[in-house]
Amino acid sequence: MKRLWAPWRMEYIAGLGPDDRECIFCEKPRKNQDEKNLILWRGKSCFAMLNLFPYNTGHLLIAPYRHIAQLGEFSQEERLQFWELVEEALRALRVVMEPDGFNLGMNLGRAAGAGIDSHLHLHIVPRWNGDTNFMPVLDDTKVISESLKQTYRKLKPEFFKRSEPRG
Repeated sequence: MKRLWAPWRMEYIAGLGPDDRECIFCEKPRKNQDEKNLILWRGKSCFAMLNLFPYNTGHLLIAPYRHIAQLGEFSQEERLQFWELVEEALRALRVVMEPDGFNLGMNLGRAAGAGIDSHLHLHIVPRWNGDTNFMPVLDDTKVISESLKQTYRKLKPEFFKRSEPRG
């Protein structure tokens, strides 16, 4: 799929391929450069970040810090914080971006379409009525209407604004 405007992709295109780097869900939190790495919120066992290659504006990823591949590998603390963070991300996206709905998904295993199959993560994709227009249908092109930095700066202050997580 082509993109009309996605300047953040050049770093990926010019850099290493996905098989040549370590797991982003392990690597990015260790760097402690949250804005650069698009990390919106950090908890004790899980974190939320923007997807560097979004399907739609506001596309988030939720992951545990621990490198696990299956839901059954969660500790009780990780499970609680993971699902609380999913709920919080949905709330923050509703407040800031006012979507009409969401797609939530996990690809468990390479055969299921996981690009990073060894580290469990959940995709949250905000959706708006009419967000699928003629571009993807006629030209296999997706339009992303806002830069990742703009989206980051709008969403970050909203996470757990009303209450802190229990996990």
